[in-house]
Amino acid sequence: MAKTIADGFFNDPRLEQAKKLIKEALTEHQSHITGVKPANSELKESYDALLKKMASYRGGALAYNYLGSGIGHGPLVELADGSVKYDFITGIGVHYMGHSHHGVIDAQIDGAISNTVMNGHLQQNVDTAKLLELFSTQACKHGAQVRNVFLSTSGAMANENGFKMIFQKRAPASRFFAFEKCFAGRTLGMAWVTDKGAYRVGLPKTIDVDYIPFYDANNHQGSIDAAVKVLKKYITRYPAQHAGFIMELIQGENGSWVGNTEFFEALIAVCKENNISVMIDEVQTFARTSELFAFQHFKLDKHVDVVTVGKNSQICATLFTDDHKPKPGLMSQTFTGSASQIAASHYVISSIVEGGYLGENGKIQKLHERFKANLEKISKKHPEKLSGPFGIGAMIAMTVFGGDEPKSKAFTLKLFENGVLSFLASAHPTARVRFLMPVMATEEKHIDEVCAIIEKTVEEL
Repeated sequence: MAKTIADGFFNDPRLEQAKKLIKEALTEHQSHITGVKPANSELKESYDALLKKMASYRGGALAYNYLGSGIGHGPLVELADGSVKYDFITGIGVHYMGHSHHGVIDAQIDGAISNTVMNGHLQQNVDTAKLLELFSTQACKHGAQVRNVFLSTSGAMANENGFKMIFQKRAPASRFFAFEKCFAGRTLGMAWVTDKGAYRVGLPKTIDVDYIPFYDANNHQGSIDAAVKVLKKYITRYPAQHAGFIMELIQGENGSWVGNTEFFEALIAVCKENNISVMIDEVQTFARTSELFAFQHFKLDKHVDVVTVGKNSQICATLFTDDHKPKPGLMSQTFTGSASQIAASHYVISSIVEGGYLGENGKIQKLHERFKANLEKISKKHPEKLSGPFGIGAMIAMTVFGGDEPKSKAFTLKLFENGVLSFLASAHPTARVRFLMPVMATEEKHIDEVCAIIEKTVEEL
């Protein structure tokens, strides 16, 4: 069988030897990262100066005084001040594999030596074809028809591309549906979809969006009836003007609020009756439930027209059905991602699919149950300070101090100081503290250690 010069290069034993040496060196240095550690006092002055410089160049201070040193060990990450912390927010859900993961490093090296730094729609390497096939086959394995895949460099752009496809498909319809308290991104278009006024102050209006109340587990049938009623009201008010409905099946930025299959099916039925496309936003939910895609977890496969993914996938993508294929000229992007991103994406997704993470007895569910049990124990001991937990799979949230936003923010900062990264989901009237676990790197012992720090922080405040 004929081979390319590249085949010979990538199978050169010297490359494997080089990767082996890198991993041996990494293993040696990772052995010193074994748990939470305070900052090194000798590094404080230079670290503080670096933080101030960072703030001056970026136009504002960082949410946390977090600047990574460049190495970590599983769920633990070292900062440039010498401190070590548990990363349980993972860049708001990006570092699914934790820090300095050997398999990811292997994949990144393969990508880094594959000729081009960045791949784009004009010039792509064979690794892109492999990744597209993986996305497509996994998305369609239970009967969905979103077989087409368009790569992009951010979740917001993946959503923008989905909107463009749907608006073109449903032209001249110009409105969209979304759920109340949704988050779709901060581009000029998505800022008008995200249900938070502060994100679009001073921006010109781009998209007309009508908001539907999200599912309420405490009022199952009532919330279904209410949402359908509002949906039909807007369709009557603006006949034939709605192109699509963007649905977060789990509202992450709102504090891990979980939807329901019957709820979504009721809304989708109305959409289908009115030629309204169904778009599922999986930028945060991808690979965090019992299935690779949350739409598969909720058994919505036969209903989806467009699906967007990101974060855990390491590269972002818009998946779509044949009848939503864009016309020539609508879609393009100079960069679809770096060669290292594409290689890492294929490695991470393949590992999730083949590594025992999915299913009712998979690692995701087992970690969820452990985290949930720990937080429930803390809540019973301190009911006035902590309630919950909430969420599903690798998405966990809790309410501290009754959801008071200033107190909740103070809690996250103190928790960071004590050695655990979390993030505040601020949704009036109740704020939640949320966690996005680095599933590939987390074991049950890590969750126990993190929860011990959470309890310590609760007791201190």
